Amino acid sequence: MTDPSARLTPVVRLAPAKLNLTLAVVGRRPDGYHALHSVMVPLALADRLSLAVLPSGDDTLHATGFDPGPPKGNLALQAIAVARSVVARSRVPTPPLAVRLEKAIPVAAGLAGGSSDGAAALDGALEAWGADIDDDRRYEVAARLGSDVPFFLSPGASLVEGRGERLTPLHGIRGDHHEAPEPPGILLVTPMIPAHTAAVFEAWSNGAMAEPGTARRTSEHFASEFGSGLTVRVLMERAGVLASANDLWPAAVSVVPGLLELRRRLTRLIGRPIGMSGSGPTLWALYPSLDEASAAAEAVRLAVTERTLNPPGDAPPFVAATTILTEGRDA
Repeated sequence: MTDPSARLTPVVRLAPAKLNLTLAVVGRRPDGYHALHSVMVPLALADRLSLAVLPSGDDTLHATGFDPGPPKGNLALQAIAVARSVVARSRVPTPPLAVRLEKAIPVAAGLAGGSSDGAAALDGALEAWGADIDDDRRYEVAARLGSDVPFFLSPGASLVEGRGERLTPLHGIRGDHHEAPEPPGILLVTPMIPAHTAAVFEAWSNGAMAEPGTARRTSEHFASEFGSGLTVRVLMERAGVLASANDLWPAAVSVVPGLLELRRRLTRLIGRPIGMSGSGPTLWALYPSLDEASAAAEAVRLAVTERTLNPPGDAPPFVAATTILTEGRDA
């Protein structure tokens, strides 16, 4: 058995953001959670975690970038604690870990950065200790940590059902004529005003809903298409219908003042369908390439600087161009 304290270098993990291309709320579960049907994809935008073994003491967290909040509620530290309790049964040493978190994903933005940090910390801690648990146990631990965490144990696009624990791998993006696909570009615009998931779901439960069944039909059809793979060209053709396939949009609008007007102004500015990821408030638009998404991001930043675009919040919005990760499920 390798002594974890002899490890000289930290374990490094990237924790990607996720994007909901569809999100249908299909009911309330007996455990109180909402049941979902969602096509989710990982993004190149990612946090970076570094985990180093400490000689003694408690697990620590040092964060830079976006403020992830108090350590007590941080999913990375929670994941390490849960992993330690599981590994302890096998008598593998689990010394404390120092976690350095470079937070590039906005918080409470509908991009699941905290959940991704939890999944990355779970995997990184096991490597730091020289421990392992089987896949079923990993998914069980991930589901205990949070609804979105199991998704990040999967390498690519997935259909996510239940409260997030049921995953069906989807091929996602494929190239034309068996060529490697160029990843599609994504424009992200996140106003600096949080949309807390619980508040958005409460608003949905209180009647801030879209037409019942519409998002679910879109999500089911798109999951079927995405399952065998779509070219970037066909994905662009679906952009309009995908942008409207989020059952939480009316609820997010009721919780986040100014979000509806921001979407309207963004639509006029870039001339693209605008969707929302998760419970918001991050808005997104699809592009055929990263270069085109980057040009759109520059146009949005300029509009904010010139005050022709005035997003809600006490600070300028987070604006980024990124791509859908296509690695992991190539044909």
